[in-house]
Amino acid sequence: MAQANPNISENRPVIRQLDDAAINRIAAGEVVERPASAVKELVENAVDAGATRIAIDIADGGKTLIRVTDDGCGIAAADLPLALSRHATSKIDGSDLLNIHTFGFRGEALPSLGAVGRLTIISRVPGAEAAQVHVSGGRMEAVKPAALRAGTVVELRDLFFATPARLKFMRTDRAEAQAITDTVKRLAMAEPAITFTLRDVSGGGEGRVTFRADRENGDLFDALHARLARVIGREFAENALQIDATREGIRLYGYAALPTYSRGAAVAQYLFVNGRPVRDKMLTGALRAAYFDFLSRDRHPAAALFIDCDPTLVDVNVHPAKSEVRFRDPGVARGLIVSALRHALADAGHRASTTVANATLGAMRPEPAQPAPVRVYQMDRPSPAARQVAYQAQAPGFAELSHDYSGSVVEPTPAPIPEAPVEDLPLGAARGQVHENYIIAQTADGMVIVDQHAAHERLVYEKLKTQMAENGVAAQALLIPEIVELSESDCTRLMAVADDLSRLGLMLEPFGGGAIAVRETPAILGEVDARAMILDILDELADQGESQTVQARIEAILSRVACHGSVRSGRRMRAEEMNALLREMEATPHSGQCNHGRPTYVELKLSDIERLFGRS
Repeated sequence: MAQANPNISENRPVIRQLDDAAINRIAAGEVVERPASAVKELVENAVDAGATRIAIDIADGGKTLIRVTDDGCGIAAADLPLALSRHATSKIDGSDLLNIHTFGFRGEALPSLGAVGRLTIISRVPGAEAAQVHVSGGRMEAVKPAALRAGTVVELRDLFFATPARLKFMRTDRAEAQAITDTVKRLAMAEPAITFTLRDVSGGGEGRVTFRADRENGDLFDALHARLARVIGREFAENALQIDATREGIRLYGYAALPTYSRGAAVAQYLFVNGRPVRDKMLTGALRAAYFDFLSRDRHPAAALFIDCDPTLVDVNVHPAKSEVRFRDPGVARGLIVSALRHALADAGHRASTTVANATLGAMRPEPAQPAPVRVYQMDRPSPAARQVAYQAQAPGFAELSHDYSGSVVEPTPAPIPEAPVEDLPLGAARGQVHENYIIAQTADGMVIVDQHAAHERLVYEKLKTQMAENGVAAQALLIPEIVELSESDCTRLMAVADDLSRLGLMLEPFGGGAIAVRETPAILGEVDARAMILDILDELADQGESQTVQARIEAILSRVACHGSVRSGRRMRAEEMNALLREMEATPHSGQCNHGRPTYVELKLSDIERLFGRS
């Protein structure tokens, strides 16, 4: 006996027009996912109003109170009821949805918040009295006079009280408060000319300030650098490279950290399009691709990047929360990010993160067993002649250390005298080698410790990459082409990048239907599983829109070749060899980190070393 179809009913369904309250609650489900979403919408409204100071007060993770106060242009009393109407906005006239210059434009946020919470708006425009309006669960009260000096105060209480089921999906107060802080920080990064204050007033009273960023002065990059130092941290600002590039009407600017300042997760990646914080898969993929050759798969770059372009080149109306965008030509934006970051990293040369030295000093600083007064010694530094006399007076054999490979190094007599002291060069002059692996060099204001194997491995790797770029990737023809059966859509996607793959030595041809023939593979890879490689490429194309599988495998081989062809740990080096290595590091891009993103050297300033020994 045939079972009844649950989708077929004797009673024909009737189409109904939902009332405004139901419509706004549905819209709130898209626009307002959690308290942080409400904060985002209200703060963006304040920015659009031209505010220079924005204060956000929250209680219980934003569940019971969200109050946003600004000094913007305000809302006229007659416009307050209209501001709470669906699809009513002052930011666009509806004639061109691709020419949007503001954060908001849909007119959904305020009516949606009023539908699921208790919303009060107090506002005052110049030359008029202040007024307020209150809406609770979608029911609006009459406009009333109010007291306010200027700007607007939007207060949202008991979020989701009208939709109790949503409250079950809220996280803890601490987690929701952290999400709000992250939202405010992202908006603060995009607006360094605005003062932001976030205060937690749970339990009543004035509460406590959890985040504050005062207005920054100076030009674009000075103000942005100072704001990023305040929001992301001083260490990021100290180890970030300035980015400024333009291509086909799209400008990219901001700061990206050195590879040696990497993170264990993608938590320090901030991307903005026309000032709007976005979480876009294409943009994050481009950021990852730019650092592809410098970080291992378990490390992630840190960056705050801003893309500015004509609003007609990007569509921001593709997501209810406006967290995703769609570029008219995504290839231009992606290529701009990759090329700009790689040029900046190349220009950084041998520079490594300062956090490496800080961690080294932290490891060297002893922990006192019990509190004791710090004794500071004022000592003069001995002259070279005095040091030599002191060596002669030491125990027998100490002075002869200067001739040992693991002690001090005497420069060969016939070496030409440089125009400037070798110590004045960035990595200084080699003074010794310890444990047959670490080169000790003296600089003008400190010392450098170099991992000779990691440094030389990077130098060899860069040479191999340069040779491959100049001569191309050699391909090996398969005696019998390997046929890989795919779906027609996968075959089409793969053949769209066939030219790019052929430049890497992977030659593909269509073989009818959804099949492809693999005729050549990169010779450097040796024997490969062509089908597995093709499937990996397709996975990357589906996830990121581009594939680096072949390039990654080739460069992994080059990295292994460089490892075996570099100076080994345990090898004693002569003074001229050590100095030659230092000079080559100074002249080679990316030599500050090894092939896995780890530092190749540590620089310690003399002032830090003296503090370790209690000198002033």
